[in-house]
Amino acid sequence: MPRTREENERIRQMAKENISRAAIEVFIEKGYHAASIDDVARRAGISKGLLYNYFSGKADLLRELILSRIEEIVQVMKEAATKPTPVEQLMYIAEHALHNVQERPSVYRFYLHIQTHPEADEVVSTYSQLLKDEMTRQSKHQVDIFRKMGVPNPHLQSLHFSTALHGMMLMYATYPENFPLPELKVKMLSTFF
Repeated sequence: MPRTREENERIRQMAKENISRAAIEVFIEKGYHAASIDDVARRAGISKGLLYNYFSGKADLLRELILSRIEEIVQVMKEAATKPTPVEQLMYIAEHALHNVQERPSVYRFYLHIQTHPEADEVVSTYSQLLKDEMTRQSKHQVDIFRKMGVPNPHLQSLHFSTALHGMMLMYATYPENFPLPELKVKMLSTFF
């Protein structure tokens, strides 16, 4: 019996997710430019030809990864907005970010690397800018949350919050075995709330 359109789409989505996971792993290990489509296909357990059925090349893969990350950021901020109080909204953002880095520290490092990549690299810089632009848009929502809390300088307080949060994320992603994330999370959140 032939598959339904929904089944085909689900299979296609699963294949793209498998390739994307493999691409992140390979890009982390080798770097974007040193990695090849062959490397990604091997890691995904598929042929190079099959990979090209889903992505036109490395730049297309990178684009898909960045768009997926942007979607994830937007979704977290939307979910945070559904929380009843500004404090709960900020706690949701922090909890999600810290959980995410705890689950996938190398993925956090990958996206951080993309964001800080040299601007002279046209391929990576183009997609890096998309991610930076989205982070800027979402930071405005975070400033609004602090504004609702009535803090004197919501922009500065939001920047302080993000700096503390990303500092913890970077330290954990770099030293996951020795970093006391649960204790520092409590300390950080108590500082802001």
